[in-house]
Amino acid sequence: MALTDGARTTAEINALYRRHRIRVMLAITLGYGFIYTCRLGLSIVKKPLIDGNIFSVEELGLIGAALFYAYAFGKFFNGFLSDHFRPRLFFSFSILASAIINLFMGWSTLLWASIALWALNGWFQGMAAPSAVISITNWFGLRERGRRYGVWNASHSIGEGLTFYVIAVVVSIAGWRFGFILPGVICIVVAAWVYTFLQNAPPTIGLPDIHDWVGEKRHEIKTKNTWQTQKIVFGIRAMWVVAISSGLMYVTRYAINSWGVLYLQEEYGYSLVEAGTFIAFNTVAGIAGSILYGYVSDRIFDARRPPANLLFAIVEVIALLIIFYGPHSTLVLAAAFALYGAGLSGLVASIGGLFGVDIAPRGAAGAAMGFVGVFSYLAAATQEYVSGLLISQGMTVADGVRVYDFDSAIVFWIGSSILSMLLAATLWNTKIRD
Repeated sequence: MALTDGARTTAEINALYRRHRIRVMLAITLGYGFIYTCRLGLSIVKKPLIDGNIFSVEELGLIGAALFYAYAFGKFFNGFLSDHFRPRLFFSFSILASAIINLFMGWSTLLWASIALWALNGWFQGMAAPSAVISITNWFGLRERGRRYGVWNASHSIGEGLTFYVIAVVVSIAGWRFGFILPGVICIVVAAWVYTFLQNAPPTIGLPDIHDWVGEKRHEIKTKNTWQTQKIVFGIRAMWVVAISSGLMYVTRYAINSWGVLYLQEEYGYSLVEAGTFIAFNTVAGIAGSILYGYVSDRIFDARRPPANLLFAIVEVIALLIIFYGPHSTLVLAAAFALYGAGLSGLVASIGGLFGVDIAPRGAAGAAMGFVGVFSYLAAATQEYVSGLLISQGMTVADGVRVYDFDSAIVFWIGSSILSMLLAATLWNTKIRD
């Protein structure tokens, strides 16, 4: 039985808090990084599937869209549910379920089966982020939340780096099936580790509430039940703006993740491993960008997100212009992908979640993540289909060789980022809720 905080000395409480806060950050960051590999396998194996005449470009667009549509609604409903359940179970179960589905996906060559499996994967993936963010709000105070969120958000880049380099190497050696099987096997182990490592909240192990421990004044007294608190999210105008801006930003984010490898292979003639390495530059820089965003918004702008949002959005758009319209130089392209990764990762940290959590009432962090998430991933799903359609329409076959024209898709991707930046800028004076 856990001791109450009254039975422990201040030194013991502080030591336990420090220990478990480290464990929480390790569990949610590494756990989410690995579960991310279970959603990106399709991006790695697109060319092998096309060249093997297993699926066409449009069919791959349908499979990819199935994950995003299911993820959108999964993140929405699971976001609201996550406020009612313990994050430890929610998080670890999502990793396990996604891992098992990837194992099945590695043996599927039927279109309808692959669409169904990838959609189911999207639903369970939607359980992970809300429970991870609830863990952050349970264990860290308001004025340190941005930095911790920035560290956790780096998990996206960890997962992308593992997928676009390590798993790409394995696929190039062992075949496309291992783009799904390898992440599945690894994540079964990760799910068990997360369950044993993560604690739900300080009071569940006999520690004081985080606000009491850090000495934060509570300006909001929770008198409503969880569902009543969650409903407030729908009435916050700024939340709708954040959600739409996030959706537009996610168009570009998943366009690069889903089609970037194919673009580099076809436009520049890079091999699978070489193309994956460029995307890996983006993800490694994303780790630094995510952490830097948390520091900049917390320390330089005193937990104000809009100024940092604009700064990182400008960096992202400039990088995209260099990637698609800059000189055809390997060095320039690598630098541009790194710059893009740093800028985008900061935006994913804020517009994709933290900003919404900041302006949501206390006790509705999961609901805020779900609300923003449904817009983000409906947009990502629509992007998958639209991008596949635009790329397919621009494809010609000459002497049996496919030739791609990405111009229309590129305009779609960059235009979405610019609109996202402008929309987020309208929230310049929006304040966080204490």
